[in-house]
Amino acid sequence: MTRNSCTSTLSLASLAAAAALAQAQTAPAGAAASQPASPIEDWIKDAKNPVSWLTWGGDLRIRNEYYDNSVTLSQTAVRHEQDVVRFRGRVWATATPVKDVSLNARVSAEPREWLRPSFVGAYRGETGMEWRYGILDNLNVKWNNILEQPLTLTAGRQDILIGDFYDWWLVADGTPGDGSWSFYLDALRLSYDAADIKTKFDLMCIYQNPLPGEWVPTIGRSSFNGGATSDYPITDQREKGVIFYVSNKSIKNTQLDGYFMYKGDDRETFTVKGAPSTPGDDADIYTVGGKLTGTPAEHWQYSLEGAYQFGTKEDRILGVMAERDIDAFGAKAKLTYLCKDERKNQLSLIGEFMSGDNPDTTGRDEMFDVLWGRWPRWSELYIYSYIYETGGKIAQMNNVFRVGPSWTVAPVKNLSLSVMYNAMLAPESIPSRTVAAPLFSNSGYFRGHYLQNVLKYQIGKHAAAHLWGEFVWQGDYYTRRDMLSFIRAEIMFTF
Repeated sequence: MTRNSCTSTLSLASLAAAAALAQAQTAPAGAAASQPASPIEDWIKDAKNPVSWLTWGGDLRIRNEYYDNSVTLSQTAVRHEQDVVRFRGRVWATATPVKDVSLNARVSAEPREWLRPSFVGAYRGETGMEWRYGILDNLNVKWNNILEQPLTLTAGRQDILIGDFYDWWLVADGTPGDGSWSFYLDALRLSYDAADIKTKFDLMCIYQNPLPGEWVPTIGRSSFNGGATSDYPITDQREKGVIFYVSNKSIKNTQLDGYFMYKGDDRETFTVKGAPSTPGDDADIYTVGGKLTGTPAEHWQYSLEGAYQFGTKEDRILGVMAERDIDAFGAKAKLTYLCKDERKNQLSLIGEFMSGDNPDTTGRDEMFDVLWGRWPRWSELYIYSYIYETGGKIAQMNNVFRVGPSWTVAPVKNLSLSVMYNAMLAPESIPSRTVAAPLFSNSGYFRGHYLQNVLKYQIGKHAAAHLWGEFVWQGDYYTRRDMLSFIRAEIMFTF
């Protein structure tokens, strides 16, 4: 069986499993809205909560991902075509030994089967099963109602997601180096909920090690030795930070947020294929911003967010290591109309701007930094296209203005379809941090046309599947006009 046949077989098997589970778990048409719990559901509930002070659970996610040109930006480049199957398994538990105090842990692993030679640093050029390490990607203590006050402290390895759901802009993923496998931050978070003034205050302190086993040992070796050792860094530099975030809901149907963020980067040297590599930067980045969201009328929703950055950053600009003063800004907006019909139609208009560096300004760096927001917030494909544009960093998105509509519909029960189009431009025609200058025209401002299609199906309580496709038709910002593509089939089981 060929590799492409294996890929097709896995995708079809995932969909076949989804269909079989759907037949087994979906209530028949005309069934009562409320069904009594089945013996299996009762058993699962009891198994996940064996004693009053302990709960646990787990999930298994299987993804078959196919990329073409999304990293290389060229059909003629080596390894322009990628095909990988990712198996992520997680188990988590929460223990509550005393009132208001919980201990939380989660262990995760994601081996990957490369059907074509891999593009990633540690496993570059390899095929077959990449047996990566397992990691405790959550390990924290949470203390609620401290001193009988609406005060909560979470200390340790935790997930921190700030902003609109699934549109977390600047804080979401502290581990961009391992993809969507984990997204934790090693942090202290103190939250105070002042209900009388409808305001919540959050103070967060972050210290992120670039290698996964520095503070908490991994399960198995967190490096690859395929003749020459390669590290598996989870981020490109050592990072520390402070975040102060305030959210107020005193105005009806409106939420107003304000924030200050500091991120300090310290450059680190890693080993890739036995050779030293220093992909990161030295930086002190200060960000001030605000967000306004609301529902002004029955069918309408909106979200507006903007931020300004200042400070200093030292990294490689046009091939030369230089320190410059940061003067950057970004903004995003979304306006949604909810039809509230039986098909759950929603129509949105989306816009986003993130400034790019102007290489002609001496001593100043206008590149907006997404801080801990390097994850596929709006595109699974386009985050990879930035690798050659931003010094080898994945998802370091900047120098982009995008605008376009989206549509979401639920044609039948448990099935949803979403379609999004963006026209994408580059405010600056020259990518100052490129490591592959021939791929960029240095004279064009149109990045290209972007199209996303996502089909999701919820299979009862314990499984879900989706088919995801993205395409970019390159514009004159690039040298070539090859189409970039990303296709994914996924099935996820949850216990």
